[in-house]
Amino acid sequence: MAIERTLSIIKPDATRRNLTGKVNAMLEAGGLRIVAQKRLLLTRAQAESFYAVHKERPFFDDLCTFMTSGPVVVQVLEGENAVAKNREIMGATDPSKAAEGTIRKTYAESIESNSAHGSDSLENAAIEIAYFFSATAIVG
Repeated sequence: MAIERTLSIIKPDATRRNLTGKVNAMLEAGGLRIVAQKRLLLTRAQAESFYAVHKERPFFDDLCTFMTSGPVVVQVLEGENAVAKNREIMGATDPSKAAEGTIRKTYAESIESNSAHGSDSLENAAIEIAYFFSATAIVG
């Protein structure tokens, strides 16, 4: 098993309801370590740049509006197969299809307000981590 790093974002719907600690407890209980973390309010330009891969999709504008609607917690998670493990702990994007005990099944308000983002591959994890964190900000 490989030790990996992945990006996690606790989205505005979860921070608004003060769920940061509960979400992090689920991540840690699942075997992931938080090795970098910060709370911030994304600007529209930051959200559009971060989600640029979705620019041509019909949900892009709503996604950027939502992600700038309140604070987010961006963090780097580390652990064995961290990308897949984080996605397993988050659950399916649609909370109605997410497994019991996952972040999205437990806390999501809707498919749009689904409480958490996680990198979908090692390649994207490296890009997403570098978007928010310098190498010296990650303390493993």
